[in-house]
Amino acid sequence: MEERILLGHGSGGKLSHRLLKEVVFPCFSNPILDKADDAAIFDCKGRLAFTTDSFVVHPLFFPGGDIGKLAVCGTVNDLAVMAAKPLYLTAACIVEEGFEISLLKKVIRSMAEAAKLAGVEIIGGDFKVVEKNSCDGIFINTTGIGMVDAKVKVSGNNAKAGDAIIINGNIGEHGAAVMSARQDYKLETNIKSDCAALNHLIACILKTSSKVHVMRDPTRGGVATTLNEVALQSGVRIQVDEDSLPIPEAVKGVCELLGIDPLYMANEGKVLVFAPGSESKKILSAMRKNPLGKNSRIIGEVIKKDTPLVLLRTAIGSTRILDMLTGEQLPRIC
Repeated sequence: MEERILLGHGSGGKLSHRLLKEVVFPCFSNPILDKADDAAIFDCKGRLAFTTDSFVVHPLFFPGGDIGKLAVCGTVNDLAVMAAKPLYLTAACIVEEGFEISLLKKVIRSMAEAAKLAGVEIIGGDFKVVEKNSCDGIFINTTGIGMVDAKVKVSGNNAKAGDAIIINGNIGEHGAAVMSARQDYKLETNIKSDCAALNHLIACILKTSSKVHVMRDPTRGGVATTLNEVALQSGVRIQVDEDSLPIPEAVKGVCELLGIDPLYMANEGKVLVFAPGSESKKILSAMRKNPLGKNSRIIGEVIKKDTPLVLLRTAIGSTRILDMLTGEQLPRIC
């Protein structure tokens, strides 16, 4: 096996087959993928959830994760927050000529481990090679499919007055970890990305309460933008309490240095749950029993059905509008 990716590895010829046989298939092996047909065939009956996402994070490896783990967890979470049980993923890689095969193996193994932990199988994909300097090492697209229980109705349109808003832990760790890993910023921190698959935690939430209205993972644009999206979809006014927001001091420090509000920092292992206040106590209890939800807390509530708006109640008792992110605050963080 060569040490670096050649244009021939994306030709569909012998080099391509050898790379897939020796690097990719052994990590992702399952009965559907191993048939190596042009499309994966599997049985499904019921309500399906279907999503796709592309990952171009820079750098490829950062504290707490890498582009492979991120690609799997990101798509698993997009399914899970729609109350779907993730089943299968496809993975398409665009790799730059000259990319080290040892790094490719590291990414592929990370994807396989993340998929195994999430309980999903990667059953198809694509591999393309582009000329040197045409992309930054490797880009990955993942597409996922999952099943949704017929009785569950979770949507960004369903937030209602009286809903408590719960988050499963610290805010801003992914964005801060990626920025700290970039050499040009020269930041020295111990922050790790929260990158994780949330489907098992979310299954516990749905098992505990059948009255969950909305779930969202606050990735690009952070918590502030995600809350605004829900406010717009549902036509409600939301208020969050500054004192309740779990923002680590280390994240605050990075944000102060970069001039960034942590509420707009990306998260890759967090879920915002909207459910009636009367359900919040038992949902919190269930979430805190899961390692990914041990720091769960209520950060706000849906005040009323109104012109869409998100308000932040500050520590000194005043309120200010928490708007949606404008422009790109942190490029290529996922």
